[in-house]
Amino acid sequence: MPAPSNSPPPNTSAHTSTGLIIVNYGKSMLVEDTAGKLTRCVARRTLGSIVCGDHVSWQTSGQQEGVITAITPRRSVLTRADGADRLRPLAANIDQILIVAAPEPAPEPFLIDKYTVAAELANTSPMLVINKADLLDSAGRRALDGTLSGYIDTGYPVLYTSARQNTGLEQLADQLAGRTSILVGQSGVGKSSLIKRLLPELDIAIGRLSEASGQGRHTTTTTTLYHLPHGGELIDSPGVRDFRLGQVDPEALAGGFREFRPHLGHCRFSDCRHVSEPDCAVIAAVASGEISARRLESYRSLLETVGRQS
Repeated sequence: MPAPSNSPPPNTSAHTSTGLIIVNYGKSMLVEDTAGKLTRCVARRTLGSIVCGDHVSWQTSGQQEGVITAITPRRSVLTRADGADRLRPLAANIDQILIVAAPEPAPEPFLIDKYTVAAELANTSPMLVINKADLLDSAGRRALDGTLSGYIDTGYPVLYTSARQNTGLEQLADQLAGRTSILVGQSGVGKSSLIKRLLPELDIAIGRLSEASGQGRHTTTTTTLYHLPHGGELIDSPGVRDFRLGQVDPEALAGGFREFRPHLGHCRFSDCRHVSEPDCAVIAAVASGEISARRLESYRSLLETVGRQS
């Protein structure tokens, strides 16, 4: 006799709707339909992980809670490693990853590199947002420009903002319009302040989510998708504060460094890891100045990390 299923039985009389996951509480989710109505849903266990940004189908049969029955194929997915180094989806169908840094705490290039690689592997566009620009004097700005020059040369856009002085926010809103974006970055760089500036009715939005969830006050420890007033969606997730790539194939990791790509496949050895192998095209590109030595060192550090996890 087959084991009993833990999934809700199909209901042929149920009405099927489609919508967008805007909050994931773990055991339940809030789904927004095309009319903007929120419905609390649970998912069939056979579906796997469901995250903010997922487009889903769900069924209701007069009950307050719906059942998610299907996930629309994702065009992109951002993943991170959990405590057991297993890759878990963090957000789906995102167009760009905004990597937020600030003069204080000082930017960590290795952490920025992890985010840019994650964005490249997720087939999304990374952008660097330097918040708290009001803390910079002219000398500090020149020094930070020097730190970021490698990213600019690689083709990553950089935008300076100040949530305190309300500068650079119009340009940021323009960059967000019409796209689904997620904010990432270390603690203390002012992500929450940026979100409050971008979402002047944030408290109203949080109250609406709290009422629909039935789980009390909605908190910032929950991954949430917000609709921006000038178009686009913004995902705020606490899961990106301690970010790890997890298990990544070494070849895919090298491809996550955009400037490496023209040189991949030109090494003497097809399985070259660009560490100390003879006639390595990537190492030669560093010697000729086409790739920065710091980025190659960052790649090698990440290679050691994923090697220990595999």
